[in-house]
Amino acid sequence: MRDLAVVRTVADLRRAVGEFRAAGRTIGMIPTMGALHAGHTSLVQGALDHGDVPVASIFVNPTQFGPNEDFAAYPRDEAGDFAKLEAAGCRIAYAPGVGEMYPSPQLTTATVADLTDGLCGPFRPGHFQGVATVVCKLLMMAIPDRGYFGEKDYQQLQVLKRMARDFAMPIEIVGMPTVREPDGLAMSSRNRYLSPGERKTASAMYRELTALAANVRDGHTPCAKAAAESAQALLAAGFDKVEYLDVVDAESLAPIERVAGPARIAAAARLGRTRLIDNVAV
Repeated sequence: MRDLAVVRTVADLRRAVGEFRAAGRTIGMIPTMGALHAGHTSLVQGALDHGDVPVASIFVNPTQFGPNEDFAAYPRDEAGDFAKLEAAGCRIAYAPGVGEMYPSPQLTTATVADLTDGLCGPFRPGHFQGVATVVCKLLMMAIPDRGYFGEKDYQQLQVLKRMARDFAMPIEIVGMPTVREPDGLAMSSRNRYLSPGERKTASAMYRELTALAANVRDGHTPCAKAAAESAQALLAAGFDKVEYLDVVDAESLAPIERVAGPARIAAAARLGRTRLIDNVAV
């Protein structure tokens, strides 16, 4: 285990990163909102596997939350997060306040069209603009060689890849596999909102997504009909609402009727006060 340097200003972040740069090291950044779990620390390991110096940020970004979402209640555990990052081998933790990230009104934003039209986009207006803007700021603050993001937030991953491409950022956006609980539930900071009964029900999402992937993989099964049946199965299993359950092209995220190339099955559903998202490859 090596010491973790905690920095809270852009100037200190750039100074700490610069010391590793001067030593000839590459930098891998892991933007997070804290409340860390094994999915986050797997991103640190991904950076280490690439030979990068891992730099994680912890910032609960207010601009990606809607007016009726859980910004105030979002779990926060800074001391615990620092301990997990240090144990995982992270070298720098950037934990700015809102005033450091947004020192003046944010008049410039990053918006990625088309990729945000479906899936979570209609249910969380403004969310992806907030995500793209804050990640753009974080990447420009550190200028890493690579940014590491989990595939659990697959739409977000595609949005950030396109943003980096369109802005000609000299930064590779690396998607890392979803880390799951033994019963298949994708690890998420919001899982702690689930009651014991809801937690048991939640595992049905991964089961239905994997079953649907097997059902449509041959390219003969109509995707919309099969997805609608899987959505009904989730409701029957105890979910309160299925916001969407779609089979989409893996790159464009456009809905497809039959699988003829790389695809993703993506879903968002409500269970009590918790909104769960997940996706699997086809």
